[in-house]
Amino acid sequence: MEKIKLGKSGLLVPPIALGCMRLADAERKQADAFLHTALELGLNFFDHADIYGGGACERVFGEMIKDAGVRREDLIIQSKCAIVPGKMYDFSKEHILSAVDGSLKRLGTDYLDVLLLHRPDALMEPEEVAEAFDELEKSGKVRHFGVSNEDPYTMELLQSALHQPICANQLQMSLTNATMIAQPMNTNICDGLNPVLDNGVLNYCRLHNITIQFQYGFFEGVFIGSEKYPKLNAKLDELAEKYNVTNTAIALAWILRHPAKMQAVTGTINPKRLCDCAAALDITLAREDWYALYLAAGYRLP
Repeated sequence: MEKIKLGKSGLLVPPIALGCMRLADAERKQADAFLHTALELGLNFFDHADIYGGGACERVFGEMIKDAGVRREDLIIQSKCAIVPGKMYDFSKEHILSAVDGSLKRLGTDYLDVLLLHRPDALMEPEEVAEAFDELEKSGKVRHFGVSNEDPYTMELLQSALHQPICANQLQMSLTNATMIAQPMNTNICDGLNPVLDNGVLNYCRLHNITIQFQYGFFEGVFIGSEKYPKLNAKLDELAEKYNVTNTAIALAWILRHPAKMQAVTGTINPKRLCDCAAALDITLAREDWYALYLAAGYRLP
């Protein structure tokens, strides 16, 4: 497996990260099978958040790796903080430090490889975030830092105070939710095709060497096999036969084909579905096939 660089962090990571937000609802047998399959495939990057399952997902994962006897140094663990469910987003130093301590305790580890700020806080004070990051780095509790769901200027503002580079920005994207790809190709076109204007986050991240992590598994079930997208599914099935993989692999390969070298964050804990996702790493869609999927998803070329 060819690994990718996670921004300016120096970390080499698999192109697929494993989202763990469904662990709390899984039977332990399935969860263990998920972990075993992931490591067998060489997928050792696990994505968490302090709010997933109210903290239960981190706790279950910590128990799993302990029982499995997996060495901490063989894993890359990322978590996110700053959402106070139903109340607010909180980038205060006190909250960030407290949230990290909580995640470390539940995960049963003394450090995170990567910490992301989960949602932009309108009351963000960049200098206060910088203080929190400096303390976390100095104490060894967090090695690298990033964000999630942030636009270019919010990242620019935050980076102006940070001593560490923002290494990743986790965003939502799929074949049917690809405005960041479609909009630049429709610049200066006012035909109602893409009413939601993109903020340039894709090219900004490429210019500043910030890896885009896209949440893949949360969207694929919305369109794969759905009667709402007959043309797209027909094309997915056609290309799945051509490349001898599943339609899930084709849908994932479409985004991985983009030269931005994005990292997929899957949402599945089904071992078979995880293998389907991993198969996307072994194929490279031809340019004409990539554009055929783009058009089948409902986008147009101006």
